[in-house]
Amino acid sequence: MSGFVSFVSSGPGDPELLTLRGAERIRQADAILFDDLSAGPILDLARPECDLIGVGKRAGRPSPKQDHVSQLLVDHARAGGRVVRLKSGDGGIFGRLEEELSACRAAGIGFEIIPGVTAASAAAAAAQIPLTRRLTARRLQFVTGHDVTGALPEELNMAALADAQAVTAVYMARRTFVALAQRLEAAGLSLETSAMMAESISHPDEVIWRGTMRELAAQITEQAASGAIPVKPALIFYGALA
Repeated sequence: MSGFVSFVSSGPGDPELLTLRGAERIRQADAILFDDLSAGPILDLARPECDLIGVGKRAGRPSPKQDHVSQLLVDHARAGGRVVRLKSGDGGIFGRLEEELSACRAAGIGFEIIPGVTAASAAAAAAQIPLTRRLTARRLQFVTGHDVTGALPEELNMAALADAQAVTAVYMARRTFVALAQRLEAAGLSLETSAMMAESISHPDEVIWRGTMRELAAQITEQAASGAIPVKPALIFYGALA
């Protein structure tokens, strides 16, 4: 008898930003496969007898392969019971959700998807700014800062990303932002455009930095030269932020 999988998006990490349905599924779970950023207080909601399995991926650190994570999910579901796949932010936004859904479908396992607060929304709330504005920021775009190799994706639509009238949120952006800024400048975007970097949103060590794209690129370059690039998760915004 197969169990049932709930793909629960935990938001940025603060348990108070978890949805009511997501919290209920965590309380009911027999097994929880969780990302690094979903650990901590959120897992305190689980029952003592719940099996907790860490499957998080972090840049620059040894991480489980996606095939292995998907197989673990299927194996626990096939054992019966209620399984939660706990993903940080919103699992449908750069969260490798599709591969795990495909694994469940191929194995004939039932599932549901419970959305969560994505990092961009949480960061904007923490910075006390809107992500859209009626006259100056009518478009919002999310883009990943790296491909499967960790490099800046080659196939990015630079014309769209160089639109100064949009707000662009770049996920997993720190290590490739300097290269992205160079390509954006070549596409016509001024590096005096407003920028913001948000780190560890909703966590005690949360940091929000604001300046220009040029200043941010210089700061990241300096950190790289000194070997002091932080490992904290970061999200970078640029465009019509003010």
